[in-house]
Amino acid sequence: MPLTLSRTCQAIAPSATLKMNALVGEMRDRGEDVISLSVGEPDFITPEHIREAGKRAIDEGKTRYTAASGMPSLRSAIAKYLLEEKGLNYTREEIIVGNGAKQVILGALQAVVNPGDEVLLPAPCWVSYPEMIQMAGGVPVWINTSREQGFIPDIRQIESAITPRTKALLLNSPSNPTGAVWSREQLTALAKLAVKHQFYIISDEIYEKLVYDGAEHVSIASISKQVFNQTIVVSGFSKAYAMTGWRLGYAAGPRPVIAAMAAYQSHATGNANSIAQYAGLAALKGSQQCVYDMAAAFSRRRMLMLNCLKLVPHVSTFIPKGAFYVLLDVRETFGMTLDEKVIHDGNDFAEMLLKNARVSVVPGDAFGAPGYVRLSYAVSDERILEAVRRIGNFTDKLQKAKTRKFA
Repeated sequence: MPLTLSRTCQAIAPSATLKMNALVGEMRDRGEDVISLSVGEPDFITPEHIREAGKRAIDEGKTRYTAASGMPSLRSAIAKYLLEEKGLNYTREEIIVGNGAKQVILGALQAVVNPGDEVLLPAPCWVSYPEMIQMAGGVPVWINTSREQGFIPDIRQIESAITPRTKALLLNSPSNPTGAVWSREQLTALAKLAVKHQFYIISDEIYEKLVYDGAEHVSIASISKQVFNQTIVVSGFSKAYAMTGWRLGYAAGPRPVIAAMAAYQSHATGNANSIAQYAGLAALKGSQQCVYDMAAAFSRRRMLMLNCLKLVPHVSTFIPKGAFYVLLDVRETFGMTLDEKVIHDGNDFAEMLLKNARVSVVPGDAFGAPGYVRLSYAVSDERILEAVRRIGNFTDKLQKAKTRKFA
């Protein structure tokens, strides 16, 4: 038998965001001053009381295995949080803690998706969703949306995509990369559809604390008892508490689903890092002022970036209501040139921007948003100002492609 790779791994596309981050790292190693607006993590340090809890766990020798699904005390604290913040009544047996929300989403897909099952995927969406669906043996069914729709699908679009093979819908609100926030009315319509056609909702709520302009984060599991029983709520500590490197996420859902996820996780990874779990417990039990302060900083940075981008020629912005990203429409630059290099798509725009302006952004094609690039404002005010200044200088130099004259 030839020594080949598995079909599953051969089909996986590398993460576009991690690819850009790696390229930025290489350029910085060469001494180049690159501003990265491609990273999807807060630039804040993990709050002190959370760091201290992690240090204390090490000093007290709390470095051994925990229950595969997470420490009972942490799962109880998550249950308390979900009840108080979202009105969701879970027992700790209906909660699993994993190595980041990403791993938990994959575990949820592994628990409910059989080979050939279809998973509805409103797009634009996070780059990892379609790959994870395929890794679980499922088939991603894209539901494409437009800027005019606010990047949220019409309920008729969703219903028309449903087939006898539909097993789940992967929901993300607030959304990465668009910053769109689903309204209670939109979620209610989706909930009714899920109950009618009997499919799961996997609701990624990792950006739940980051909403702006009066937008409200609503968990779809809170809409009705029926959809509560069909929803797997996923969240974590990385965005709200600036704990990306700690790798700590969780899911809550129907007991049979959580039990299946726990069984899978017990063989795939075992428990999440014990030190991170004690830090997560301190995050939930301690003062939440750090969350409010970081959210306020993101709100200010959002407006700073949006206001500055208004002055940049040949681009326009979709106004995000959540998360910490701006989806920039760069379609007007298509066909324009710089140093005889033509911009054909968002990939060209991102590549030329990085080369000529030393600013890193993520092409929208990776998110199912051709014609756009994603900018993160999870950087300091000073870097936002400098980055947008460079983007403006870059687009100002673009020229319309010269047309050939034929005799």
